[in-house]
Parts: sequence; structure tokens; C-alpha cells
Amino acid sequence: MDRRLSRRKLAIAVGALVLAVPGLSACGFNYATDREYTPGNGTNDLTGVVDVLNAVIVAEEDGSGTFVASLSNNAPDEAIAFEALSFGSNSTIEVAPFDPVEVPAMGLVNLGDGQGIKVSGEIVKGDFIELSLAFSNGETADMDVPIVAAEWEYTGLDNGTGVPAPAATPSVSEPAE
Repeated sequence: MDRRLSRRKLAIAVGALVLAVPGLSACGFNYATDREYTPGNGTNDLTGVVDVLNAVIVAEEDGSGTFVASLSNNAPDEAIAFEALSFGSNSTIEVAPFDPVEVPAMGLVNLGDGQGIKVSGEIVKGDFIELSLAFSNGETADMDVPIVAAEWEYTGLDNGTGVPAPAATPSVSEPAE
């Protein structure tokens, strides 16, 4: 009788182990390998026709930096231009004037290749800052991007051209009478 009892206990233990293995392993739903992941410090925005990839502001010192990102145009037959960079109506960040950056159809432009946009103002390494990119097709990409130190893979990328012009003075709306 003791043998049957120990065999039954062994069978139950083995059965429980077989049932528990999928839950204890990496198996199941929502696999980590099925989720999108791009290793990098920057922020990605994949909501529009133009994907903004690894967007950061690279700063050699606090107070100024260069906005860099990769822009990938997913339109099969239309070039789209990156036309404006803004930091919101209440921001004091200054943006250097720049010519629109054309992203060819099904092409990619890396702003880190000397096309970065110089910014100055409340730029503090380690912070995140809200900004918006405007494109010629009318879409915008609103994102929070990190301000990273110009070291390691970001060495030499705080090289934007132009001198930032003062941001517009925030306006205060007066109540309607």
C-alpha cells in the first residue's frame, strides 16, 4: 500500500511540475522577443509617415546643445521635409534657423551627420525636454527627448550650425469681456 501511495505522490508531483514549467519559463503570451526594442538613449516616434529614431539633444555643456535624430520616410513615392523644431509656446529654448531637411521617399537622413540643429537655453544634461518636429506633409512628432553628454557615442555631435535666435516671448491671453 505504501508503494502505491508514493507512486501516486510522485505522479502528482511530476504532473504539477509539467504544468508549472510553461509559467515559470519565458514561455507564455507577450514574449519579450515579440516586442519592439531599439537599444539606445534616444526617443523614438513611429506614429507618422516619417519615423523619428533615437532623438536626443547632445550637449558639451549646460545651456546649449544640438538636436540630432534619424528620420526615416516610409512614404513609397513622396519626399517629405523636416521643416521646424519647436519647444512649445511657453519655452525659452532658442532654435537656430535651418533649411528644411528633405527625407527622400523610402529613405533615411541622419541629422548626426553634420545636419544637427543648434539649440540654447534651459539645456541641462540628464534632463528630458518636450519638443515637436513639423514636417512638410502637415504631420508633427511630439516627444520627450533626453539631453545627453557629448561623450562616448555622442562625442563630436554637438556640432549644429547656426546661432539660435531668441524664442518668441510667451504671450498671455487676456480674458474676453
